[in-house]
Amino acid sequence: MDRQTQRVKARVIKVETEDSWDFLITQANNRGCPVMVHFAAAWCVPSVAMNPFFEELARSYQDILFLLVDVDDVKGVASKMEIKAMPTFLLMRQGTQIDKLVGANPDEIRKRIDGFARQIRCYKAT
Repeated sequence: MDRQTQRVKARVIKVETEDSWDFLITQANNRGCPVMVHFAAAWCVPSVAMNPFFEELARSYQDILFLLVDVDDVKGVASKMEIKAMPTFLLMRQGTQIDKLVGANPDEIRKRIDGFARQIRCYKAT
């Protein structure tokens, strides 16, 4: 296979419905898997610009479930999670929001997820 036909499988799961959100969050909770969510909108340039970075994070942190929620497609989830601006990034554990970052700030997102990942490793080790 040449380089162009070799594609890396996407690790970010796009949430299409409220039911799929509920299913994915329940599955993550049952497995003790933390969740990172990117709330975005197709019309929001910073949201769209963050997609490749978010996918890169998903490949780097294999123990975290990465979800993408388009706030216009899944309004109920955005409302339930009190999303007011895009992009918004949430870190969740056991269905509870641990951290929230509003805005396209890759350095800050990486810093926070690094700290979160270290906590997860410590938690799993105990």
